[in-house]
Amino acid sequence: MTTAPPTPPDTDPAAFVAGLRRLKAWSGLSYRRLERAAAEAGHSLPYSTAASMLGRERLPREELVAAFVAACGVRGAEAEAWLDARTDIACGPPASMPVPVAVPVPVPEDATEPAVATPASAPAFVAPSNTSPAPARTRPRRPRWTLVAAAALVTALLGGMTASGVFTDDEEVHETRTSVRL
Repeated sequence: MTTAPPTPPDTDPAAFVAGLRRLKAWSGLSYRRLERAAAEAGHSLPYSTAASMLGRERLPREELVAAFVAACGVRGAEAEAWLDARTDIACGPPASMPVPVAVPVPVPEDATEPAVATPASAPAFVAPSNTSPAPARTRPRRPRWTLVAAAALVTALLGGMTASGVFTDDEEVHETRTSVRL
């Protein structure tokens, strides 16, 4: 580790995870050694979690990033940069500063120049109109929970019916000469 660690990208989750992969390569540690190094730094990072975190394109949880960065040997301001980049990606880009807008004021008939509202009489800022709405959820959660509840109900009903003997034959068992001897 003679070179500086890679800098964290703050563009999207896939680029961030790719940056974490570069950080692991920079550290030169295996997943097992990362687990031990995280434990020595006071974090919990199972090797399987680290492997699955780097195998996905989703943004990992903040505590996993902190443990992973510490395990790779990054400390101080460089570690904070990784956490800040993760937070920026998770929360979206920072809102741009609102633009002050001049508001025309009714002009008296005898005035030669149009009047412009002063900051005290006009609204201070108008939000930019080019903001896009937050992305909608890709799939609703309600049907999944309904399916889980229905499966649990069916399992409970079948278990109760089996325990009560509904699925058994109702024929009476007759004693035979061979069954009496047993």
